Amino acid sequence: MSTAELDLPFPDIPSDLPAEQRIVARLAFLYGDERAAEIDRRIQRLLKTHRQLRTRVVQGEFWSQRDVVMITYGDSVQSSTHPPLQTLHNFISDYLSDAFSMVHILPFFPWSSDDGFSVTDFRAVKQDLGTWQDIKRLSEDIDVTMDLVLNHCSRENLWFVDYIFGEEPACNYFIELDPSTNLSMVTRPRSSPVLSGVRTQTGMRHVWTTFSNDQIDLNYANPDVLIEFIDILLYYIRRGARMIRLDAVAYLWKEIGTSCIHLAQTHQVVKLFRDVLELVEPAALIMTETNVPHAENIAYFGDGDEAHVIYQFSLPPLLLHALFSGKSSYLNAWAKGLEQFGQPPNCTYLNFTASHDGVGLRPLEGLVPAEEVQYMLEAMRERGGYISTKSNQDGTESPYELNISYFDAFRDPAGDNQWHIPMFMVSQIISLSFKGIPAVYIHCLTATPNDKLGVERTGMTRSVNRRKWDKGELEFLIGNAESETGQVFALYRRLLPIRREQPAFHPDAEQVIYIVDEAVFCFERIALDDSQRILVIANLSPQTVNINAHLLPDDLGQREDLLELNVPVISQDVLQLEPYAIFWFSQRTP
Repeated sequence: MSTAELDLPFPDIPSDLPAEQRIVARLAFLYGDERAAEIDRRIQRLLKTHRQLRTRVVQGEFWSQRDVVMITYGDSVQSSTHPPLQTLHNFISDYLSDAFSMVHILPFFPWSSDDGFSVTDFRAVKQDLGTWQDIKRLSEDIDVTMDLVLNHCSRENLWFVDYIFGEEPACNYFIELDPSTNLSMVTRPRSSPVLSGVRTQTGMRHVWTTFSNDQIDLNYANPDVLIEFIDILLYYIRRGARMIRLDAVAYLWKEIGTSCIHLAQTHQVVKLFRDVLELVEPAALIMTETNVPHAENIAYFGDGDEAHVIYQFSLPPLLLHALFSGKSSYLNAWAKGLEQFGQPPNCTYLNFTASHDGVGLRPLEGLVPAEEVQYMLEAMRERGGYISTKSNQDGTESPYELNISYFDAFRDPAGDNQWHIPMFMVSQIISLSFKGIPAVYIHCLTATPNDKLGVERTGMTRSVNRRKWDKGELEFLIGNAESETGQVFALYRRLLPIRREQPAFHPDAEQVIYIVDEAVFCFERIALDDSQRILVIANLSPQTVNINAHLLPDDLGQREDLLELNVPVISQDVLQLEPYAIFWFSQRTP
């Protein structure tokens, strides 16, 4: 690992330079001027090989209002008659063909732990899930997002086996340190040790493990590692990916004496990936996964030259807190900040409420007082949730993630669930309406409760929100209008096609926040050509709220409610909102 320079400032590489020149400049920053030209020649050979091997070119605009992403594991829906990837394909075709434009299949590669994120072979499909042919067929019907798990690999990966036996070149792919090295400045997402011991042919060694002792960090100070992952990135594109998710990318580059998170070198690697795609697949997208406070998260937009898409990580916990407390003040303040910040061209957010990782808590830092967060977390424990922690530089630990079914997070532990589904659907519809691309985790779509048996079986608290559905059971519940799954799934199936037809919900369409009441969240989306305006207004509380209509657009009485979940009552300049009522008030311009 290089320690010559610590936490370098960002280099000044003009975004209007041709992509070829930007790549060379980034390589010079990462590896020095003398090595940059040779590394660039290797990258150019990869690009030439990709052009020769590809059987399709990724085409189309980056995004539109028709884009909605479904997030799922490859085996979230299973059957006894087909491999899981085929079962997933059939489920989407049978029930959701007009609901989603893209499916994000979480890691479907051979793995040893962490439900896919400890990859043993980056270029293979896990045999009991299916084949690359199954992925290809799926990608012909719907766009596909694939994970590039680029920060680490499994102990069982052949690269790490080569490290143990000292075989070139992979023996130099990892970060080996003396266990006495002072790593107190390193930012950790876990409370486990930074270094993990491993017995090698030359004795006991200690390697860097940000996440677990089965997830061995890769050394990007070695350009061979960068070359490997550019090759894998292009391989995934050839295999059908439209968007590539960069998993845990914030921790990519390590420099002793720094925090080892968000380093300038890490940002340059992401920018380099985008440069590569600009040269060979300019319609393909890069999405970064950085579960950190908001100001750190949005840095991955760069100047419009880094990630195309970043997760809106503050939205899930802010929505949960707003509905839990019945108050919109923190959500409003954050949303107003987004309105003022804007975003670079050709960049957008991925809006979601739940994912395989649970609800990140670091994105609440600086947005909600710590005592209010703690009060909410105690309530989430009563609802069956688990709280994981991270290690701080001062030796203390603090909450990192809430693991709970997002659906059960709104369930009353006392058993009074009159408002359970309305509360949950308010959270989902706000996420569908917010500026950016919406993404729906399969277990929100199916109103999946906490999977306590999954936690007991795996020993991992994240399993509480990773249930594997039997397709027959799921279809039975979908067909049962009395079941929670049947009710939520039916609402989603009705609302998603409507949402996809509204130009005001284009990811780039303007968003204006209205502050009207402490129990109400209200914003307007305005189509790029001003052909439509949609006022989204939601009561976040169990009380009826009266809104002064003068605080809302003048034409509210002439607007159509697209949701039709509640009956709007407007009289004497007052809009009455029943508990957990939500509306899409639409006005089309001829």
